[in-house]
Amino acid sequence: MISVVNLKKYFPVVSGIRSLFSASRGKYVKAVDSVSFEIKSGKVLGLVGESGCGKTTTGRVLVGLDEQTSGDVFINSENAQVLKKDNPKAFYRNVQMIFQDPYGSINPQHKVAKIISSPLEYQGRFDKKTIRQKTLETLEQVGLSPPEHFLNKYPHLLSGGQRQRLCIGRAIVLDPRFIVADEPISMLDVSIKAGILMLLKGLVEQRNLSMLYITHDLATVGYICDQISIMYLGKIIESGPSDEVLDHPLHPYTRALISAIPIPDPNVRRAEAKIEGAIPDPINLPKGCRFFSRCPVSVKQCSEEEPQMVEMTSKHFVACYQTGK
Repeated sequence: MISVVNLKKYFPVVSGIRSLFSASRGKYVKAVDSVSFEIKSGKVLGLVGESGCGKTTTGRVLVGLDEQTSGDVFINSENAQVLKKDNPKAFYRNVQMIFQDPYGSINPQHKVAKIISSPLEYQGRFDKKTIRQKTLETLEQVGLSPPEHFLNKYPHLLSGGQRQRLCIGRAIVLDPRFIVADEPISMLDVSIKAGILMLLKGLVEQRNLSMLYITHDLATVGYICDQISIMYLGKIIESGPSDEVLDHPLHPYTRALISAIPIPDPNVRRAEAKIEGAIPDPINLPKGCRFFSRCPVSVKQCSEEEPQMVEMTSKHFVACYQTGK
């Protein structure tokens, strides 16, 4: 359903008065650097990494909020960039996004009915009766029930979990084929997170959606994701089936992320990953592996040549010269 090929998004670095007259001086932040992946219908890919690794930028490019520097995105074999330019309404019928912040991503001056129905009105393909019926059905599907009780409420009258359900409803009301969920539970209470994850998983199964689930929390990806891709400084460094990546991590960075997951048993201890130092400057990236300065098993080759993704076991790929060490 979704195919991403060598996607790049570079942001020019500008400062001072020069920024008024010049786009750049030849320096860029390589937020997304040659990223490729596929997501089949009815499947969820988890894009995991620490803050600043480029995962949200990847999602924004896929839904057309940012324009890629180079590379291609295909939606059901159609070039997404061409489709958005030629027929934006058709593009947004297929692609939607659930944002991280349910407080800031909806208009506080609009009532729930207006927030859910706006995408339908924008499309210009439905009469008022159909729009109302679709609005009620969508509210019911996302757990805002009875829907008539919520139609005339403003967002400030809803709880955090209800607001996120409202954002999910707005994303699915057009019956899209592909959804980007950008850390949809990171701002919610622990007691609410499980319900939102169950809702998202149910929607994927019922509607045969493709979903890119963006998160920094490896503790949740095993429940909702079929595949996991680990991202570091704009690059995917490990990718594979969720169970395989979580149970048998190959990259030292992946092992460090997994070691940070809390275990609900005070008597169980994980081996601590010895990761030291700071993240390299994203403007002046190191020559070889981007993780080598922090890696406990790096060798000279790591600083000289960037490793490429290699299939180690069935559909489990890693970019590391010291895999398994």
